[in-house]
Amino acid sequence: MKQFCQSSKKMESPDASDRKWACVAVSNLIQNDPSTRRLLQGKNVVGALISRLTDSEDEVMVEAMGALRNLCIDGGYDICAEMYNKNILTPLKTFIPKVSEVLSQYLENPKTAPENAQRLMYDFADNVITTLWCLSETSNKALNAINSIDLIPFLMSFLGSRDKLHIAPVLAAAQCLYVLTDDNDPAISSLKSVAGYMSCLLTIAQSSDQHGNGKGKDLNDHRQTTLRVLSAGIIRNISPLPSSVASSGDIDKDIVLPLLQPVVSSVSLPDAAQRAQLLVDALAADPQIEKLSLKHTPKSDHKSTYDIELEQLEGNLRTVHLALEILTVVCATLPDPSAGAEEDENEGEDEDEVMEDDEPTMDDINVKAGVTLLPSLVPSLLSLIQPTSLSFPPLAAPSPHPPTTSVLSAIHIGAMECLNNIFLALATSPNPSISADIEAGRKVWNEVWSSLGVVGTELGLGQEKRLQMWEIGVGVLWGVAVVWKGVLSPTEEQIQVLIRFCDSTSDEATKVKCIGALECLAQDPQSISSNQIIANYLISLLPTTSSASPTNTESIIQAASALIDIYSDETVPYDINFRQGDMLAVLVSSVENIRKAVKGIDRKKPGGKDLRRRGDEVRDNLIAFIQYRRDLGI
Repeated sequence: MKQFCQSSKKMESPDASDRKWACVAVSNLIQNDPSTRRLLQGKNVVGALISRLTDSEDEVMVEAMGALRNLCIDGGYDICAEMYNKNILTPLKTFIPKVSEVLSQYLENPKTAPENAQRLMYDFADNVITTLWCLSETSNKALNAINSIDLIPFLMSFLGSRDKLHIAPVLAAAQCLYVLTDDNDPAISSLKSVAGYMSCLLTIAQSSDQHGNGKGKDLNDHRQTTLRVLSAGIIRNISPLPSSVASSGDIDKDIVLPLLQPVVSSVSLPDAAQRAQLLVDALAADPQIEKLSLKHTPKSDHKSTYDIELEQLEGNLRTVHLALEILTVVCATLPDPSAGAEEDENEGEDEDEVMEDDEPTMDDINVKAGVTLLPSLVPSLLSLIQPTSLSFPPLAAPSPHPPTTSVLSAIHIGAMECLNNIFLALATSPNPSISADIEAGRKVWNEVWSSLGVVGTELGLGQEKRLQMWEIGVGVLWGVAVVWKGVLSPTEEQIQVLIRFCDSTSDEATKVKCIGALECLAQDPQSISSNQIIANYLISLLPTTSSASPTNTESIIQAASALIDIYSDETVPYDINFRQGDMLAVLVSSVENIRKAVKGIDRKKPGGKDLRRRGDEVRDNLIAFIQYRRDLGI
């Protein structure tokens, strides 16, 4: 803190070199150190740096911009919100035409600009653009303010001149475009209004990894791949493209999947984690490697070869995570299997008949095409969900390199989200050839359980990433159990884990996923004992005349629906559990309380109308099921 006070005073010094030194020193203090960053935030470090953006000396302004950019990256939402509230956009707006002018001059006469001047321009442009895309994710108010600047021509100028520029500002521009075109109509309209912009993006996305200079690959190749991935993401964000730009082909099939599938298949996470650990150990063991301190002359690029390789490794991993982020959206365009009943406004016994008579829509065709394509991703995704030694460190032993741990856990979660959407899609639009491959189903089932087993159940404070893996993972298990219903034989431990997680989670959607998975597992004809354990648990969730339900209404509805589905065929071997357990009597005693629970659903709450419709349907089905079982007389 004493060092910051000294730096803060020097920010106001009449000597430009002192002001520059102060900006660099503050940047070094705050970078990758959350505790110091929070302390300095209380001392108005943001305001002090913003004031230097109008400094009379360019080098001071550049260093202040770099420090603010690092704050955005490392500090997250709170820092960005503070910057916006302290009016950082006013000086940033003035920088955009200045950067454009210098960029144009350099492109016209590149030999006239000294190398250090080029580097200064690249760094400054990178810092301005990166700060803008971080701010755009802060709030709708900040996004609207950035929309009013009309950044699209400025950003596309970097992509259009990519062969003549350093990759860093080009990549920052692509990242900013990717963020701005995510469900943001003003940016999408601006980008689509110029055919040349879209042609440029298509050219980048469909280009090879080879560098334009013909020298082949170098240590920064991940940046070229990242640029292509970002371009594919932008194209997808602004789709559909005008017919004048793109053919009638499928963007996902023809551009996105062929580009992203090799990216997610290209990395070995265990090898990456092992290499990161070796580099961290080397940094700790080498006495010649010193951290930059305030005693040294400030240099913003003071990095050892170990630091540089760690950054390159992290860059490769972040490219994989970005590809997964886009793939998750591709997979999410396919419907959720639980949505069918909720979306149908018509109630009647001829619903299936109506569906059969409908002409297939373009959405139906796209779903079928997607279901055919997506399973090819599964082997790579199963590999990416397996945690490494650095992925989920316990609280008692923090990560030796937090940036690597952060991106590894993000990759595992992203891959699990992709699997979740793939198997929900397959559950919605069954593919007989996939369902018939029982060994494949068992492999997927076991791989997901293997991943969750390594993640472990330390799910308390500070272990939120582990919890995310479990919440998404049970959705994958549900989808897999639907696709291979009746052929997966779970272990008793797996059943008990699902039951315990269902009881412990406070997230209602996760409870429903657990119940859905258990429902499918109970329908294995060979697992009569498993069926009994699951059925007894589901029965325990129902409100009866003698006991209240321990869970919420949505879970009650799901449990009742599950029991109907499990015991709808009295000829299966496990039906003996229904008869011997006198489950019919329990269901009879639950009908009135289920009716009351359903009637108590607030239609005005988000999702309330759909849940009420679903509840009414399940209640009616339960009454009909009870009558059906009574009529059987067994």
